[in-house]
Amino acid sequence: MPKPYPEEFRRDVVAVARKGQAPLKQVAKDFGISESCLANWLRKADIEDGNRPGVTQAESEELRELRKRLKLVEQENEILRRAAAFFARELPPK
Repeated sequence: MPKPYPEEFRRDVVAVARKGQAPLKQVAKDFGISESCLANWLRKADIEDGNRPGVTQAESEELRELRKRLKLVEQENEILRRAAAFFARELPPK
C-alpha cells in the first residue's frame, strides 16, 4: 500500500508544527491532513530524533530483516536435523 504523503511533505509539516506558531489543529487544517495524522507524524519524528523512547524506522527494518534471517536459519537447521536422523538410521552399526 503506497504512502499517501511523500516523506518530504511529512518532514515539512512536522517542522512547521514544531515551530509552535499556530495550534496543531490549524497546522493540520492548513496542510489538509487530520489532527490525529499530524500527532502521529510528530510522535514518530520525536522517536526518530531520540526525544521519545521507541523503535526507530531503521531499528524496525533491521528487526524485520533479522526475523527473516532467523526463520531461514531455523528452517536450515530443521533440514540438517532431519538429514542427520535419516543417516543415523541408514548407517549399519560398527
